[in-house]
Amino acid sequence: MKVITVLGSTGSIGTQALQVAEKHNIKIKALAAHSNAKLLAQQAEKFGAEYVCIFDENKKQELSAYLNGSKATILTGMEGLKTIAALDGVDIMLNSVVGMVGLVPTLTAIEKGTDIALANKETLVAGGELVINSAKEKGVKIYPVDSEHSAIFQALQGNSMNRIRSIILTASGGPFFGKTKEELKNVTVEQALAHPNWSMGSKITIDSATLMNKGLEFIEAMWLFDLKPEQIEIVVHRESVVHSAVEYEDNSVIAQLGVPDMKIPIQYALLYPERVECPTKHLSLTDYGKLSFMKPDYETFDCLTACIKAVTIGGTLPAAVNGANEEAVAAFLAGKIGFLRIGELVTEVAENTERKDITCVDDILSADAEARNYVKKKIEAALS
Repeated sequence: MKVITVLGSTGSIGTQALQVAEKHNIKIKALAAHSNAKLLAQQAEKFGAEYVCIFDENKKQELSAYLNGSKATILTGMEGLKTIAALDGVDIMLNSVVGMVGLVPTLTAIEKGTDIALANKETLVAGGELVINSAKEKGVKIYPVDSEHSAIFQALQGNSMNRIRSIILTASGGPFFGKTKEELKNVTVEQALAHPNWSMGSKITIDSATLMNKGLEFIEAMWLFDLKPEQIEIVVHRESVVHSAVEYEDNSVIAQLGVPDMKIPIQYALLYPERVECPTKHLSLTDYGKLSFMKPDYETFDCLTACIKAVTIGGTLPAAVNGANEEAVAAFLAGKIGFLRIGELVTEVAENTERKDITCVDDILSADAEARNYVKKKIEAALS
């Protein structure tokens, strides 16, 4: 029986991971969530978790009340996440929290020697060099959970990494594919949250609408598979059936296909290398009839362009661009800025931030904080 911990257990990835765990008798040692105390308590009780962590420390009493007599140890905040990441007797830690908060727990788990199923993009976007080098030193395996990176990982099985010519990173295009900047001026939060294929949290859904999500995945793919920017081609694939592909030196292209359901890559990461029955739908290509592939609009969706620029320059710039985006998305969801302003702010940070080398985690956190402060000041000045 595998033993896992789940960070972000009440989110979309976390709840689906628990469905996979239930089906395949995977033991849950610890669970962590941001603020949904009620659901976290229900999950802890159902799966017999020994530790539970609520990141929002103001929710500790509420969580304690819901657990009511449970023997589970209650933890809070970043220290709580670090405690869970360093637990003994854990085979895999699934990191599915959203945002930069996922970086430190990932590094903590690596230091402990625990393998990681990674759904937290920011871990590699902001700290790719540090994380990958640490994982190599400790012999820790990182299994990708994002559908695109899982597809690439699957297409690599049985083949030599040094024979890769390029990878094809597919993108749904989000709800606004084909729109011009003029047409996107008055986009509402509700419209931006209406993703055509995937059910995700609000932050990731907005990132999909701006194509920032694909920019983050571009950076993540470089680190996961040791690629150069010119080896990655982004292709808009509206149906979200081809989850990504690998092109080899002999011009063969191997792709992974499936219905748009995250349980497939989650299960593959948790049970690798086993392939067993998955609680998801069967893919019928005849039901789809045809699959389409198009180039992305880099001019309209400038977040994507900013990400590629940032990772090409390297150093702390990807961390800065990511921090700027997180702050801008939060402001958009709060009604403080318009949809297009997200991309403008991210681009400003990409163009105006000085590149610095990464020597430790503090370099990453500092770049993140500086970018967030830049965005906050810009928004505050516009509102005053």
